[in-house]
Amino acid sequence: MNFLTTSVQGAVLASGEAQTAHAAEGIASLGWLMIALPLLGAAVLLLGGRKLDKIGPLLATVLSWASFGVGLAVLLGMLGKDSHDRAAHLKLFSWIDAGALNVDFGLLMDQLSMTFVMLITFVGSLIHVYSLGYMEHDPDKRRFFAYLNLFIAAMLTLVLADSYVGLFLGWEGVGLASYLLIGFWNWNPAYATAANKAFIMNRVGDFGLLLAMFTMFATFGRVDFAGVNEQVAGAGRGALTAMGIFLLIAACGKSAQFPLQAWLGDAMAGPTPVSALIHAATMVTAGVYLIVRSNVIYDATPDARLAVCIVGAITLMFGAIVGCAKDDIKKALAASTMSQIGYMILAAGLGPVGYAFAIFHLVTHGFFKAGMFLGAGSVMHGMNDQVDMRRFGGLSSVMKITWITFGLGWLAIIGVPGLSGFWSKDKIIEAAFIGEGWRPWVFGGATLLCAGITAFYMSRLFFMTFHGKRRWTDDVHPHESPLSMTVPMMILAVGSAFLGLALTLLDFPHWLEPVVGAHPEGEHPVIAIPVIMALTILFVAVGVALAWMRYWRDDVPVTPPVGSFATRAARRDLFQDDLNEAAFARPGLHLTRSLVFADNKGIDGAVGGTAAMIGGSSSRLAKLQNGFVRSYATTMLVGIVAILGLLWVIN
Repeated sequence: MNFLTTSVQGAVLASGEAQTAHAAEGIASLGWLMIALPLLGAAVLLLGGRKLDKIGPLLATVLSWASFGVGLAVLLGMLGKDSHDRAAHLKLFSWIDAGALNVDFGLLMDQLSMTFVMLITFVGSLIHVYSLGYMEHDPDKRRFFAYLNLFIAAMLTLVLADSYVGLFLGWEGVGLASYLLIGFWNWNPAYATAANKAFIMNRVGDFGLLLAMFTMFATFGRVDFAGVNEQVAGAGRGALTAMGIFLLIAACGKSAQFPLQAWLGDAMAGPTPVSALIHAATMVTAGVYLIVRSNVIYDATPDARLAVCIVGAITLMFGAIVGCAKDDIKKALAASTMSQIGYMILAAGLGPVGYAFAIFHLVTHGFFKAGMFLGAGSVMHGMNDQVDMRRFGGLSSVMKITWITFGLGWLAIIGVPGLSGFWSKDKIIEAAFIGEGWRPWVFGGATLLCAGITAFYMSRLFFMTFHGKRRWTDDVHPHESPLSMTVPMMILAVGSAFLGLALTLLDFPHWLEPVVGAHPEGEHPVIAIPVIMALTILFVAVGVALAWMRYWRDDVPVTPPVGSFATRAARRDLFQDDLNEAAFARPGLHLTRSLVFADNKGIDGAVGGTAAMIGGSSSRLAKLQNGFVRSYATTMLVGIVAILGLLWVIN
């Protein structure tokens, strides 16, 4: 009887599991809606015309939330399966069939891609809501929301594609949407220039991704993730290193990493919700996604991984130094983004000990940095669109919600124990101290030092904006933003405070193991973890204290002092634009002018000279055909005389 009862219970349980699995597969088959819904919104708003001006922004917001709902359903369906059976592959259609190159367009819904889907759709939808208030009085808000929907669709294509070609489609889509959003107010020449700069520098990175795909096809004959990963073990070291370097170039362009970082600060020209969506939570993290998604390639090429670590270390230092000298609140946050992405890139370069922590910090950073960008927009809203922090101060008394929500983001990013940044960034610092030889001391030391610098420049930003004496101009009347703006800020602030702890309790690195691999056993930092934690807290405390003394306790001058050479260099982004101008722009301009001169005077000159010679000869010969008989008779007479004279000379 007990055997019968157990058998029946087992059959019922198996039937229930089968039904759950079938339901999960059915939900996964609707995964294409995650992309289709915001793409539909972009098409409707762009083609619908002015009659959608009123309802269009709301429609775009609803469709973005609907995409989040579909993604959440797919994620919940995944949770009902075993950890190694959660990935779902959905083939949509045959896409490219050109000789040996055959690519289907499909979606890969696994732990890594769905993590990005949740971040993109949730934070992106909150930014849509925020934009309803921020862009309320803009006459072209319908077009703005269409571009937001287009960006969401393109970013989802990037992270859900099952091949590098599909990823490249989304990669180019977010590049286009970024260009349109950065230059949204393109009636301002500076904003149009900033959009062009971002677009052109990203094309350099795109070329790297193309070269990576060319190398993959030449080596493997395939460009889909599964096909490439299956054949990595049999590939040559040189080809794999080339792929890794080319993929790194692509990541540098999209994620504003050294040496392709110069576009990010100028990209703050777009409306503030653009900065929060593109340059904090989503697009600039695409490079991190690309490297982690390509982990099988990087695990087989230590040289390329070392290059990734070096680029990440340089960039996190670069961004931190620049952030210390910026007075524009959005550009200071942009420098911070550059530095924090540097942490993620460095972690990804560490390999299996860092892949999961790179994505962990990416997710938490998406919340607290998006929240701070929206907070900056709220400050601008209350300060008549001013961005100079030297004209702020004392705003905590008149913008309390903005102050509290921004403050939670500030505490999170500097790594105050218990808040999100503490759980994610500190894991990268610990992982950076793992290794042999000089690497843990250089990379670990860089992450530790930058933790202190981050605490300094972010505290500087917070204190200059919300504390100290009021330095307002006479034309501003600071006030709190409407609920449509503050509610998204509050939600993101909750994430800034508790998301890191929640993901730690849920063992987020274990969630990613089927994609990025397990943390290697026996790998420990060269310094004891409690010592690393104590040093990190000490560096953070020193950074906050220095910022408090200079930018809260002491008066902040409205006009920035000249400062040392290092300060002036940081204000000029460490001369990155000057270097690009001298090394690329000016030589390129001279080369172009030389080619134009050679074309005008050489090729065109030769062609024009030949034409002129023929034309001149023709005009002279035409004079002989004037229609007068006497002229013809004279010509004949001259000819006869010449012939007779020639015969006489010969004889």
